Amino acid sequence: MTKRKLIFILLSLLSALLVAIASTAMSIYLYGNHTPNLKADTAIVLGAAVWQTAPSPVFRERIHHATNLYNKGDVSKIIFTGGVGDKNELPEAVVGRNYAVKQGVKVKDIFTETLSRTTYQNLKNAGEIVSHHQFTKCLIVSDPLHLKRAVLMARDLGIDAYPSPTPTTRYRSLQSQIPFLIRETYFYFVYLIFKI
Repeated sequence: MTKRKLIFILLSLLSALLVAIASTAMSIYLYGNHTPNLKADTAIVLGAAVWQTAPSPVFRERIHHATNLYNKGDVSKIIFTGGVGDKNELPEAVVGRNYAVKQGVKVKDIFTETLSRTTYQNLKNAGEIVSHHQFTKCLIVSDPLHLKRAVLMARDLGIDAYPSPTPTTRYRSLQSQIPFLIRETYFYFVYLIFKI
């Protein structure tokens, strides 16, 4: 094989890889910015950082969205996910539950799982609650750029899942969206390859 032919093959492979990455990033961006108006049995709220006993701004917007779905009657139950990030903090799911109760959600309509530390674990543990209570359709609540990977994971875990992006995401500016999109594109490929 000549040197020129080898360079051509390598450039072709690199170009194909770049096209695959760019098209995946675009599909992640578009997927999360489409807001279907669906009703479901429950909303699964993916955990995010907490500040001791309070939700971080990102988590707070996810909670607000879930409580709005509940108050509109789009869901009748909410599942909060997330364990302890720092030993001095409450589990994310507990902070979410406490905050939602203050927003008018009935305690009996809230379920929590407090052991997960990753998106996959959030969904796997939430799936056990879904199965135990025989919920059928579930809305996955998270930031728009997080949802393509999260919904794919949920469906792979046997959950009849649909995206419900937070309309008030904290990731609004291009400066905050680009790093999130790069991260999500990377983790989307990691999940496709390793299923973790």
